[in-house]
Amino acid sequence: MPSAKKRARSYDPVKIRAAVLAQLERVREGVRGLTDEQLALPTRLGDWTVRELVAHIGMAVTAIGRALERPEPARPDAVLLDWPFATAADSSAIDEFTRRLAAEHTDLDAYLAGVEKDLARQLDEHPGARLLATNAGALPLADYLVTRTVELVVHTDDLNAAVPGLEVPFERQALAACTRLLADALAAKAPGGSTEVRVPPYAVVQCVEGPRHTRGTPPNVVETDPLTWMRLATGRLAWKDALDEARVSASGERADLSGLLPLMR
Repeated sequence: MPSAKKRARSYDPVKIRAAVLAQLERVREGVRGLTDEQLALPTRLGDWTVRELVAHIGMAVTAIGRALERPEPARPDAVLLDWPFATAADSSAIDEFTRRLAAEHTDLDAYLAGVEKDLARQLDEHPGARLLATNAGALPLADYLVTRTVELVVHTDDLNAAVPGLEVPFERQALAACTRLLADALAAKAPGGSTEVRVPPYAVVQCVEGPRHTRGTPPNVVETDPLTWMRLATGRLAWKDALDEARVSASGERADLSGLLPLMR
């Protein structure tokens, strides 16, 4: 795991709470009209079907409740930017849990409605400073909620990709938080100031060791849109394919990010 002890940007906890609940509701609305045939479609996540993907989306949100049920850690021992690099460790357990949830919850609309109701109640009952034991370490609830925007946005995109014609929209604040956290994770993985990565309108970060520019246009610039950046950062899209399809522009000798991506697996 790269050192991520640099100071992370701050997020408005009220906006993040609203964003998570809104994105979850949008997923629920999209799933509500799916047929059994559509729920049986394959996804780009191994051999998961759409049904298992939806179950996993709910599972990503209920992770908050499961953490709240455990004893509160004595002190924080992680920061928000540690989280993107800790997500691959529990992949086999996540797969098993997801498949069990998909088998247990045949009514996915009711399942997501319950998830949404429980989350709203939990966020009303617990302050953002309440520490949670997470896969990345002990984090405040407010920080862990930011990570849920990544889970929801990434898997909403997976859902749209799996079901022809489905276009579950992205809540603006959720997409913004997801973009910023993944951009900051790149800067934590490759600290430096020689390359500027721009993901308008949400994020600009400096990264990669080398000469630091001080004014004017930097010599090394990467620019793309939020969804392309999210797909690159999570391995849904290869760097070469993004360049070939003109989804990303990269100029300068230190603008090749292929060796740094994906950030999450």
